[in-house]
Amino acid sequence: MRIQAEISLYPLRTRELSPPIRRFREILATPGLQVTEGPMSTILGGDRKDVFRLLEEAFAAVAGEDEVVLICKISNACPEAPGEICRL
Repeated sequence: MRIQAEISLYPLRTRELSPPIRRFREILATPGLQVTEGPMSTILGGDRKDVFRLLEEAFAAVAGEDEVVLICKISNACPEAPGEICRL
């Protein structure tokens, strides 16, 4: 099943917001998944198992070093064509 997730990561209790967000985005940049970065959120699309695995991996890596909040909306009602974005 193909899904898309709209995600936003918010670092807490830190003066520098960019490093945790940059680490999170670097992990998301995995071949085989569609990643579309926006100013306030990122759209991650692909096979359900791959998307959930990658979200868990990216969150665990960043949350192991920083306090963060991850907001995530997930939909299976997405365009089937690669490269199309479903704004959730």
